[in-house]
Amino acid sequence: MRTTYLVCYDITEDKRRDRVFKTCKNHGEHLQFSVFECDLNPSELARLQRELTAVILQSEDQILFVSLGASEGRGDRVIAALGKPYTKLDAPCYVV
Repeated sequence: MRTTYLVCYDITEDKRRDRVFKTCKNHGEHLQFSVFECDLNPSELARLQRELTAVILQSEDQILFVSLGASEGRGDRVIAALGKPYTKLDAPCYVV
């Protein structure tokens, strides 16, 4: 069964933050600067956590995994925003 997680991070050093961003991008959808939405099964979650553990400095950095529950049968995602409106990033890309 797949579970949806918000993966949020606070990384103190730019190089590590870039590596965390790239790692998360391979596993989910980028929502904000340091927030990803990831639909993962238990083995994918463990893999992502291992990959991120190898990147971060445990004494300075933090990554949070917020479980939003089962991915299937949950209905459409609903995101409410304050301030700047949320815009879905599923727009097609055009290469010129």
